[in-house]
Amino acid sequence: MSTTSLYAICVLIWGTTWFAITAQIDAVAPEVGVALRFGMAAAMLLAYSHWRRLELRFTPRLHAMFALQGLTGLCASYICIYHAERFVVSGVVAVGYATSPLIGMLSARVFLGTPMSRRVAAGGSLGLAGVALIFAHEFGRLGASPEVVLGAVLTAAAVLLSSVSTIASARYQREGISGWSPLGWAMAYGALGSVVAALVAGRSWQIDWSGPFVASLAYLTLAGSVVTFGAFYTLVHRIGPARAGYIGVLTPVVALVVSSWLEGFTWTGETMAGVALAIAGNVLAMWTPRPASATASVQTSESSTTTGA
Repeated sequence: MSTTSLYAICVLIWGTTWFAITAQIDAVAPEVGVALRFGMAAAMLLAYSHWRRLELRFTPRLHAMFALQGLTGLCASYICIYHAERFVVSGVVAVGYATSPLIGMLSARVFLGTPMSRRVAAGGSLGLAGVALIFAHEFGRLGASPEVVLGAVLTAAAVLLSSVSTIASARYQREGISGWSPLGWAMAYGALGSVVAALVAGRSWQIDWSGPFVASLAYLTLAGSVVTFGAFYTLVHRIGPARAGYIGVLTPVVALVVSSWLEGFTWTGETMAGVALAIAGNVLAMWTPRPASATASVQTSESSTTTGA
């Protein structure tokens, strides 16, 4: 599958999961909801890997990286997200995640030694400015209440934890370890961590098995976890964690479209300008210029073909 297709899958699906999470918040404790989601996803991936006879045995060192990936990005990060949406509107949480490209770029530079491109940094800045402009009206409604402050802190923590998870994945992928099996193990560790968190926090395991909850859980598990994380970590392997993080810029735009359809969100001039900036930032960040030598080679080839004709 092409890089563009993988990118589109992540943006379109994750852009709709923000709304799906709202059906989870009132039906189950956040820690329990995250445990259910990734526990089911892990079971599917590990069963599929066993059926396909994919490698399921890894060294303790690799399991340590799977655990780091799962406990940070598939446990603690999502618990923070679920709690954050209890205190602030989902748009503000989406704005927080729009900083993922910049955080990912800095993390990749510090932990992986990945060079920082000015073009990539400029694209991230444009995207972040666009998303901030889109949700400017949300910020205008916020006050300095303890709930808002807590929601902002949880959102920031979720972004940082997600960045650590991505770096852990990039680490073992550099060693040629990738595919469904490592992702299944990471999700299993994430689910286990969420269970422990629920027990330590004394959360209730009572679940409201209503139609909307079951539908949202199925969607979050299959599409929002199995499909998109598989696509995302494939992108991390292909283009690196910094550029893969630009998914976090366009995802809020999709969330906004869903909100306008299902929640009556009104589009304004600021909204459209923000969307344009977010798209421009993604194009700038993802665009890879053709090397001069390759261009010259193509031009020479074309010239030779024309001459021969």
